[in-house]
Amino acid sequence: MTQSHRISGGQVDRTKTVRFTFDGIPYQGHPGDTLASALLANGVRLMGRSFKYHRPRGPISSGSEEPNALVELRTGGRQEPNTRATVVELFEGLDARSQNRWPSLRFDAMGINDRFSTFFAAGFYYKTFMWPKSFWEKIYEPIIRRAAGLGSVTRQEDPDEYDKGFLHCDLLVIGAGPAGLMAALTAGRAGKRVILADEDFRLGGRLNAETHAVGQASGADWAVAAVAELAAMPNVRLMTRTTVMGAFDHGIYGAVERVSDHLPVPAKGKPRQVLWRIYAGKAILAGGATERPIAFENNDRPGVMLAGALRAYANRWGVKAGERVAVFTNNDDGLRTATDLMARGVDVVAVIDSREGGELIPGVRHLRGAEVIDSSGKLGLKTITVRQSNGKTEDIRVDALGVSGGWNPNVNVHSHHRSRPVYDAGIAAFVPGEDGPPGLSVTGAAAGVLSTHGALRTGRDAAMAALGLTGAAPDLPEAEDAPVRVSPLWFVHHGKGRAWIDQQNDVTVKDVKLAHKENFTSVEHLKRYTTLGMATDQGKTGNVLGLAVMAELTGRSIPETGTTIYRPPYTPVAMGTLAGRSRGKEFKPFRLTPSHHWAKEQGAVFVEVGNWLRTQWVPKAGETEWRQSVDREVLATRKSVGICDVTTLGKIDIQGTDAGEFLNRVYANTFSTLAVGKCRYGLMLREDGIVFDDGTTARMGENEYVMTTTTANAVTVFRHLEFCRQVLWPEMDVQLISTTEAWAQFSVAGPNARKLLEKVVDQDISDASFPYMGAANITVCGGLRARLFRISFSGELAYEIAVPTRYGDALLREMLARGAEFDPIVYGTEALGVMRIEKGHVAGGELNGQSTALNMGLGKMVSKKKDSIGMVLSQREGMVQEDGYRLVGVKPVDPKAALTAGSHFLEKGAAAVAANDGGWLTSKVYSPHLGCDIALGYLKGGDKKIGQRMRIVNLLAGLDTEVEIISPHMFDPEGERLRG
Repeated sequence: MTQSHRISGGQVDRTKTVRFTFDGIPYQGHPGDTLASALLANGVRLMGRSFKYHRPRGPISSGSEEPNALVELRTGGRQEPNTRATVVELFEGLDARSQNRWPSLRFDAMGINDRFSTFFAAGFYYKTFMWPKSFWEKIYEPIIRRAAGLGSVTRQEDPDEYDKGFLHCDLLVIGAGPAGLMAALTAGRAGKRVILADEDFRLGGRLNAETHAVGQASGADWAVAAVAELAAMPNVRLMTRTTVMGAFDHGIYGAVERVSDHLPVPAKGKPRQVLWRIYAGKAILAGGATERPIAFENNDRPGVMLAGALRAYANRWGVKAGERVAVFTNNDDGLRTATDLMARGVDVVAVIDSREGGELIPGVRHLRGAEVIDSSGKLGLKTITVRQSNGKTEDIRVDALGVSGGWNPNVNVHSHHRSRPVYDAGIAAFVPGEDGPPGLSVTGAAAGVLSTHGALRTGRDAAMAALGLTGAAPDLPEAEDAPVRVSPLWFVHHGKGRAWIDQQNDVTVKDVKLAHKENFTSVEHLKRYTTLGMATDQGKTGNVLGLAVMAELTGRSIPETGTTIYRPPYTPVAMGTLAGRSRGKEFKPFRLTPSHHWAKEQGAVFVEVGNWLRTQWVPKAGETEWRQSVDREVLATRKSVGICDVTTLGKIDIQGTDAGEFLNRVYANTFSTLAVGKCRYGLMLREDGIVFDDGTTARMGENEYVMTTTTANAVTVFRHLEFCRQVLWPEMDVQLISTTEAWAQFSVAGPNARKLLEKVVDQDISDASFPYMGAANITVCGGLRARLFRISFSGELAYEIAVPTRYGDALLREMLARGAEFDPIVYGTEALGVMRIEKGHVAGGELNGQSTALNMGLGKMVSKKKDSIGMVLSQREGMVQEDGYRLVGVKPVDPKAALTAGSHFLEKGAAAVAANDGGWLTSKVYSPHLGCDIALGYLKGGDKKIGQRMRIVNLLAGLDTEVEIISPHMFDPEGERLRG
């Protein structure tokens, strides 16, 4: 609670205290802290365990490159695993826990793996579990699955919202360090639309972690002034807490904005994170650089950190990582860390510089030509062993060591279009290559320009070049412009211990040597064989180090050895962020029928039909299971009258002088001869002769037709017709428009259907005036325009009545009220399915994309007198076989026996093998009229087997039922009721 390691300075708000817990222990920090900086301020170095060996680990960095300090945050539905403590903003009440350990962080039983590291060397999973083969399923795989993973995932629903958005700009600047700020200022002052995005919650990049002056102010203060100027520009959008995670095609960039991660609970109406799709005319990558370590034995102990991170914790957060600190470096940047720490009053006991030359820092012991070869400390660093230039070794007592092996430009986003970085020996690192994403330029440290002045200059120049700005370049503030002085040292040669490269995945120099010995020397093979760079940090600190070790082993240069490239995302992205609002009921767009609100009031059960929510059945008081409701709806409809909302059917208005001929070509049967005021059932084929869709089309005028399609194919049929109109027959005078949303449509079916409609329809609809298959524009309820079609899908006297959609709910309520004397009911899709199967009408189960008109018993509808899409190929030999599949009806011999769709036909006594398969059931329901399950199915030669008995077999369901093959027209086969 005392923040024992807090020192003066920094950019945290010390006037306020923030309380949080880590592994149940209470601590305090300040606004502006990260979880890592606050824990270090409280003297906590141990924050995690490694993936494979469960070795104790603390943070090595201060940013998103962190491989070690992964923690679980929050509880309940908001629990969040594998979060880097170095980027977690501290907030009041934050509950953080270590992970990948049992029973505790300090004592992890799985640490025993470290003792058996010999058996877990690189590629062990390719070798260890191959023999004996029988052990894999019951022994090896269960053990691996229990050991795999890091954090745990909550099983509760996430209560937060995630969203997606779209942004447009002339210039997207990725990164708000000195280069990014200068680029944004240059473009913003020129009046261009600019988006400046940075993953940090404080803009300024490394300027916040350094003591360099920029102009007449400190770098941090200059950044504050630059941000204030940009914030005042209406053409500039500043996006903090926003990671540009990928570069995609056509100048599109993906960015994740953490809107509410720094809050205990998102503000009302605000999402937790937003996934932005940014359309940028040009883009500048100013993502900075990441420091890399030097590998030596036991370089992974808590307290061993990157030198630049030690400097950042001291300068930005006012935290010292230890009481006694040493620095191990091969470049001048490490000396800067020692200087800054000493200025903050930190005890720097030694600078170990692998170079023979270099500057000396007054007041500190400087060991030139020396190397750190080992360290000690079980749960945290206690001593380092130094080998001096004369070969002598010495143990130095320290509890923090800053290591600097140079800086790697963050080229990741530039590589997302497969651009390979190129090696720059001047900075001993890879810089962006050619053929990056079009319109993306790289500047500052990301381009290998590692001085502050160089970053400012290249940021300004990149903005001017990208936007084609002319005239004098804006003046730059004075800033340090020190050259890079680095003498590459990748790993220390010493002993047989393990030196760590990829700390999260426990990849060591030994593993790279083993990969070399086993000839996995290609960089891609090395990566996969050792898992180098495959952890959540994607090799940001370890990749170049591993490649350099392989280069030395093979005797090749680093450029000859090559490098892997990067792919999105730049840092891990939550699945919820990718999904956005597409979860729960918003998993996909949904549409409500005009009767939805009425049905909801009645307690209806709904079913998803494509994007629609349709009424499945409407239960009544006393009904305890769904079959009771469905049976009642079927019986009531056939006894009197029922109403069903069929608005979901596709509706297409087709007009023009060639409309009839157009329909002739897209339908298998003829429509040009259809009389005005009449409907006709139509069958549409694909080009290969397979049935595409069916429905009715009415001729409302001389050159006007109204087509209905199945709900499932409403969109695809319309697209198909537009393709035919625009591409196949552009010379035809035909116009199309989808009116599915424009009309609310209800089926009114049953013996009293006409009597009910006469209560609302203004015209005469007697049998003589409005016969079967009639169609007309009418009015209802005293003048409201409407359409009426006398068609039946249920086998009853039935009509479909349509009104403008806004009146659909009102029409339903009016029909129920005016027709109360007939006891009308509203039936759902289940009852509709029962009645259509009783009548033998095909639907989705039969229109399965592999059925022909002949299969359905509709072969005569394919006219040979005219040409139409699919007609010729529908007559192929294999599709017109006499013994081919035919639609049949099925009922069990035992009325109590069950049927299931998908079951197969077998002759009695035949073995249940594929060779004896005679076909399958496509749709099954319970018929309250027949008092048993009934089904439709496709049976080989089925039209010749009516009256025979066969078996229905479903091996998965364990069913073997004797059935009778009957006509698919199981109810009113003569059609007397529908013509009544």
